[in-house]
Amino acid sequence: MYDDTPVPTTPAIPGWRLIVSDTGRYWAIRNRAFPRVALRAGVEPAVDADTFEEVQAAVAEQEEKARVAVEGVVS
Repeated sequence: MYDDTPVPTTPAIPGWRLIVSDTGRYWAIRNRAFPRVALRAGVEPAVDADTFEEVQAAVAEQEEKARVAVEGVVS
């Protein structure tokens, strides 16, 4: 017999490993290193937050900072 109950999905952020602590805090760690120029510009490869939405926003902020840092070198 099959159960039609939906299986809860774990949220994901492409390119980042997501960890949820036993207290419910979210941590995201980038799977691949940022370019050195981005790290020198202060981009963080690991972020944390109280909710998935907050950690997702923190990841987006770091990705944007990295993009700007890399484009600044290429320009």
